[in-house]
Amino acid sequence: MRKKSAGPMGNDQGNDQGNQRVQFILRIAIAAALGGFLFGYDTAVINGAVSAIQSTFNASAVNLGLAVSSALLGSAAGALGAGWLADGIGRRRSMWLAAILFVVSALGSALAPRLMDLVAWRVIGGVAVGFASVLAPAYIAEISPAKMRGRTGSLQQLAIVLGIFIALLIDYLLVLATPDQNPLSALGPIAAWRWMLMSELVPAVIYGAMVLQIPESPRYLVQKGRIEQARVVISKTLGEPTQPVIDRIQFSLGNHEGSSIADLFSRRTLFLPIIWTGILLAMFQQFVGINVIFYYSSSLWKSVGFSTTDSLIITVITSVTNVVTTFLAILTIDRLGRRPLLLVGSVVITISLGLMSWAFAGAPIVNGAPVLSGASSWVALISANVFVFAFGFSWGPVMWVLLGEMFNNRIRALALGLSATVNWLANFVISTTFPVFLESSGPSLAYGLYATAAAISFFFVLFMVRETKGRELEDMV
Repeated sequence: MRKKSAGPMGNDQGNDQGNQRVQFILRIAIAAALGGFLFGYDTAVINGAVSAIQSTFNASAVNLGLAVSSALLGSAAGALGAGWLADGIGRRRSMWLAAILFVVSALGSALAPRLMDLVAWRVIGGVAVGFASVLAPAYIAEISPAKMRGRTGSLQQLAIVLGIFIALLIDYLLVLATPDQNPLSALGPIAAWRWMLMSELVPAVIYGAMVLQIPESPRYLVQKGRIEQARVVISKTLGEPTQPVIDRIQFSLGNHEGSSIADLFSRRTLFLPIIWTGILLAMFQQFVGINVIFYYSSSLWKSVGFSTTDSLIITVITSVTNVVTTFLAILTIDRLGRRPLLLVGSVVITISLGLMSWAFAGAPIVNGAPVLSGASSWVALISANVFVFAFGFSWGPVMWVLLGEMFNNRIRALALGLSATVNWLANFVISTTFPVFLESSGPSLAYGLYATAAAISFFFVLFMVRETKGRELEDMV
């Protein structure tokens, strides 16, 4: 017997409900991804202040590297603790705590009277960044249907690169607002570089307010036995009958209410194979040297002949490239899958970094700094932006999407926290050593090493990374 058609009105009602559900998912995913915005903002806003911090505190190259990368140590600690925190008090409360730490760090960093005070406040901000780097991808993966999880997961990286762009733009505008276009100059009661660090207050307050309005993760609610609350969230997000979803989640959790660090280990390989995959994904994302572009690019371009304002303009243009190309990832990740984007990205990154290494290898040293001219300066500038473009549609967003979805429900928060910790430690190593490379041998060796890491990452993805496109979180093993 043939089923009766639902009719135009039935179809319209179903479409309306589907649209409302998608809009609701996007709203709460964007609220969570604001943590990613602050992640990018906090780590990039110091870019325009680097030279001013060095002058204000008469910092050596080593101490300057510590000031810039100190937040990364806090981020590593925050990421490591975020898994336990998220499993203990929930994803939503943990994000709100991160917002408070962002506010406190912005004020303390801006008003720091000594370099060590600045380092301490930057570490606190780093803890907040570490929380956000774990909580946002975990939460977004847990409230998203499988068919759109790649796009919503990519919002984390889009928020990061938007945060980087806005931070660099604010830095540039504050420098322009000074009488002599110098970040050391005063704007009202304090120097322009201090306003750069204080500007983070605005997005931090917005983030805290928006987090208070989102629901808790349904996977966390089921894990804690709060079934009726989970049922409400599932009906608003996943668009499926709630009981089968709850049954799948409970089955994936087994008899465990939570997870422990012991669940990540294996007797034969130290960590479970899937944990090693997450750790190596996190390492390679940083070992290609992407954050050197965002932390040190203004100083780098000044060292090759650009003025302060021109260097900041180039840095802003580079961040715009990163934003635009992240949209490309959002449009393609659920269609093409995660592995193809990573593989293509590894190839293009290897070539562009190799060209940057070549350009700086032939640069003469003047007053202790490389000077590019003619074709080599254009090769370096174009290659840097191609590098950012390739990273933006591949390793930038895809790593966070994979880390949010590749682990099973029982270990997701802890495994993501461990992987993110490794990501921040790798970031710290790259960011701290680059000024030393720059001072001792120029950037050529550094870019050569980053290119080598990118080449190795291709084979890592080819042989070790599984495709997760379209798979339910409960099917991850």
